[in-house]
Amino acid sequence: MQYRTLGRTNLKISDVGYGAWGIGKSQWIGADDRESLASLKAARDHGVNFFDTALAYGDGHSEKLINQAFGKDREIVIASKIPPINRVWGIGPGSPIQETFPKKYVLECLDESLSNLGRDQIDLMQFHTWIDDWATDAEWLSTVEKMKKSGKVRFIGISVQSHLPNMVLKGIATGQVDSIQVIHNIFDQSPEDQLFPACEKHNIGVIVRVPFDEGALTGKITPDTQFPEGDFRHFYFSGDRKQEVWEHVQAISEDLNIDIAELPEYALRYCLSFPAVSTVIPGMRNARHVQSNAAASDKGPLSPDIVRKLHAHRWTRNYWQ
Repeated sequence: MQYRTLGRTNLKISDVGYGAWGIGKSQWIGADDRESLASLKAARDHGVNFFDTALAYGDGHSEKLINQAFGKDREIVIASKIPPINRVWGIGPGSPIQETFPKKYVLECLDESLSNLGRDQIDLMQFHTWIDDWATDAEWLSTVEKMKKSGKVRFIGISVQSHLPNMVLKGIATGQVDSIQVIHNIFDQSPEDQLFPACEKHNIGVIVRVPFDEGALTGKITPDTQFPEGDFRHFYFSGDRKQEVWEHVQAISEDLNIDIAELPEYALRYCLSFPAVSTVIPGMRNARHVQSNAAASDKGPLSPDIVRKLHAHRWTRNYWQ
């Protein structure tokens, strides 16, 4: 396992981290707590020391499992997120921050997450959505100051809205933000345009989420794949989307002359090919996923030639709509 520094923080984190949405059970059908705990411990055994969770992942269930797995182990770095009070993640321009992150509510969520995690301080607390209208908002700035002065938070981050990486450019220029979490993968290469250079300029850590595009870039989503009702992928890959995904994945396989089974490794290594990226956080709900994902770290970034080839597979679309 390789390690990188999270921006201007002093946190040395595994460049392949653990995305803990799936183990929260909400929106993912089939998660099993025993298997989830085994995967958490397997990740640690493979050198993973960065675990990203959120209060919204199963109403704290994901946080509680991390606590159950690791207790007060201070060698691991934990990041969590404060959900919007109205549970609306797609915020439109002009929306007041009081409708999403009122100060009293944010501080209450922080305490709830700390209780779930069994800790008196969290390494990184992130706002679970964002619009740049809030960058100079007095209440937000006051809230961040209060969080840091309380000693309950070491660093502050923002999780950017899906497929809107430029929505946080003003936020990172405030000096109040230590990290950004953003969707980045072979299909959605948009953070490379402006966000990554801005993060390097301001020395902001970058946490890449959805490196497999919710499973599309594992090569396991075929036109015949079925997801049960209640699993978000039932909607995400609805209609003709599975066929579209399969055609794009086949094109990547042919272009790189690789087997489809190798695609997950290439997907992770693609994200790690950018110096701005501190870590990539795939979901890994079982020990098999852990082993294959951790192995990608040891192989390191892709060659510039392969990255250039993959740039041709940029695919602009938003399946959340």
